[in-house]
Amino acid sequence: MPNPHTADICDRAAQRAATSEGVPLEVLHAITRVETGRAIDGRLSPWPWAINVEGKDFWFKSEFEAKSYVFNIFKAGKRSFDIGCFQINYRWHGKAFRSIDAMFDPDENATYAARFLKDLYAELGSWTAAAGAYHSRTPHLAQTYSDRFQRVLAELDYNETRAIASRDPFTGSASPLIPLRADQAPAGALGSLMPATGSASAFISFN
Repeated sequence: MPNPHTADICDRAAQRAATSEGVPLEVLHAITRVETGRAIDGRLSPWPWAINVEGKDFWFKSEFEAKSYVFNIFKAGKRSFDIGCFQINYRWHGKAFRSIDAMFDPDENATYAARFLKDLYAELGSWTAAAGAYHSRTPHLAQTYSDRFQRVLAELDYNETRAIASRDPFTGSASPLIPLRADQAPAGALGSLMPATGSASAFISFN
């Protein structure tokens, strides 16, 4: 059975990323549940040791097992796989990290996702549209994802998720920040975890 305390790892990483990057906490909580959510004790919870390979999802019970699996498929030649709380794709986003090992780190995973979503929000003007583009630039895929995002967002139990965040001594006093305005958009912003057909790349800067 999955350990509910392991599920808290993604929410705590989301709390830190929301605070540092200025993305609403509820947006990150919803995204990580859309990406890796599974039922634990009757609630939809994210999972840090989740992998998706060519559309097939895997939830490993430990970091070691998840990393071992990725090591084996990487040796076998696979390069398109999604890692961690926010399912960052190695093929499209791996160069933004020091290593695959760093992609597994919940804080680095969440921070990259938050920066990515912030850029998309600045470009598109809404968090729902940003969520859709986070997944794909292909319109019907983005719409399906944003619909799922809105359902999960509406169902979030904030008494529960705030209690999880308050147990983190690094961010216990933090609260969701005011969203960016659309007029802060960088010129020529582009990105998604799964680019539209024919797109060459999907990187954002990660300094």
